[in-house]
Amino acid sequence: MMNMDFIRKLPIPQEIKAQFPIPEEVMKQKAKRDAEIAGVFTGENDKFLLIIGPCSADREDSVMDYLNRLARVQERVKDKILIVPRVYTNKPRTTGQGYKGMVHQPDPTKGEDMLEGLISIRKLHTKALTETGMGCADEMLYPENHRYLSDILSYVAVGARSVEDQQHRLTASGLTVPVGMKNPTSGDYSVMLNSIIAAQSEHTFLYRGWEARSKGNPLTHAILRGYVDKHGNTHPNYHYEDLIRLYEMYSAKELANMAVIIDANHANSGKQYMEQIRICHEVLHSCRHNKDIKSIVKGFMIESYIEDGCQKVGEGVYGKSITDPCLGWEKSERLILDIAEEL
Repeated sequence: MMNMDFIRKLPIPQEIKAQFPIPEEVMKQKAKRDAEIAGVFTGENDKFLLIIGPCSADREDSVMDYLNRLARVQERVKDKILIVPRVYTNKPRTTGQGYKGMVHQPDPTKGEDMLEGLISIRKLHTKALTETGMGCADEMLYPENHRYLSDILSYVAVGARSVEDQQHRLTASGLTVPVGMKNPTSGDYSVMLNSIIAAQSEHTFLYRGWEARSKGNPLTHAILRGYVDKHGNTHPNYHYEDLIRLYEMYSAKELANMAVIIDANHANSGKQYMEQIRICHEVLHSCRHNKDIKSIVKGFMIESYIEDGCQKVGEGVYGKSITDPCLGWEKSERLILDIAEEL
């Protein structure tokens, strides 16, 4: 016996995709841009990647407002930077409590509705791609849900709590877009690197009721996000010495396309969102002083929204995060332009 209720059978991904298709011309544009993003990780493209946006995509109107602003900035820095908007529609919770993202609650002030949630995240990602021409990033919190968005996303992240999970690793091995594996909350680089090895390899496994065979994803790479020690204190891992250590460990594994994205928030900033500005500049300084570091640092992950900081669900401030605090728009725009100047 199981201590749960089965509420209703949800539509399979193919049905949701058929309901909200992507225009052929938009998909052609996405394919061209995806090739550019892939080139960053293979070394064929020397542009810098910025995966930037709200901690959580909580409502369509403010997220689309933000993304359209981002698209205008992308045009200004297109010679040096590729922007991948961060549209995270499901959120891991340390204790399992709190807002779990749009896939659970399309309206954060109302109850959970998974059917409406699946439709809402499909509509949001479709609108983002169609209006801005930029394929977005989302976190693969639930591997079995990935196929609802598999044709739309341009980047996938596997979080610190999921990176040791076998199903996440095997599912990542069957994707064709870049997948970033975060270091676990303990900070152990070897766990992250083992996850990359698994995702770059071929596998046969059970997926959504099918026996599936993956071909391996050579675009799988590392994300450094800081860590938490046994006393609950946060520590960064973006410093010069951290990056040298990662380069040496990475090299010893002889993996394809050595690459790392630096997450400027989370434990790297101690969730002090303003620190993201300083962290980005420090990492760029390290890149200028060491060719090995420069060779593997491919970009940043930045939490940014329209308003600075965060708020509680129900406060209703337009464009302000209801999860982790984010850098406001004016500061974010300035940071993007400053990064472009430094490259």
